[in-house]
Amino acid sequence: MTPPLPLGAARRPASPGHSAAVTGSVRWILRAEGVAGLVICSVLYALTDLGWGYFFLLFLAPDLSLLGYLIGPRAGAMAYNLAHSTIGPIVLGTTGFILSLAHIPSLALIWTAHILFDRLLGLGLKYPTGFRYTHLGELRMRARQKRVGP
Repeated sequence: MTPPLPLGAARRPASPGHSAAVTGSVRWILRAEGVAGLVICSVLYALTDLGWGYFFLLFLAPDLSLLGYLIGPRAGAMAYNLAHSTIGPIVLGTTGFILSLAHIPSLALIWTAHILFDRLLGLGLKYPTGFRYTHLGELRMRARQKRVGP
């Protein structure tokens, strides 16, 4: 028996070639969650003694995990998911807080802000079938069209 869908969601197959996109009110709730979390992480970071240059320098660091796709889609998905799951920053921040390691919780805030920013954009955790297959649905990649003429 399949579980009931949340209000506003539609059941769609999650296999390649089929969209499993989050739709309706659930999509907007997830986007709002991304905005709220990004704002909260930024406000908490502002309370630290680290500068914004540090924040912006490290904000895109989790995207280095995309280099895993150079090995292949399975390795790429694994690397991306490790860097874009909230488990990592939760463990990092909690450990830093418990051990009183000064700037470690700040790093966790930057990492979490990045993850929530990606969720705001509709980017989800990846399936090993390819980069565009995510837990939030298939990413629509625009094909580059060749321009003919002037």
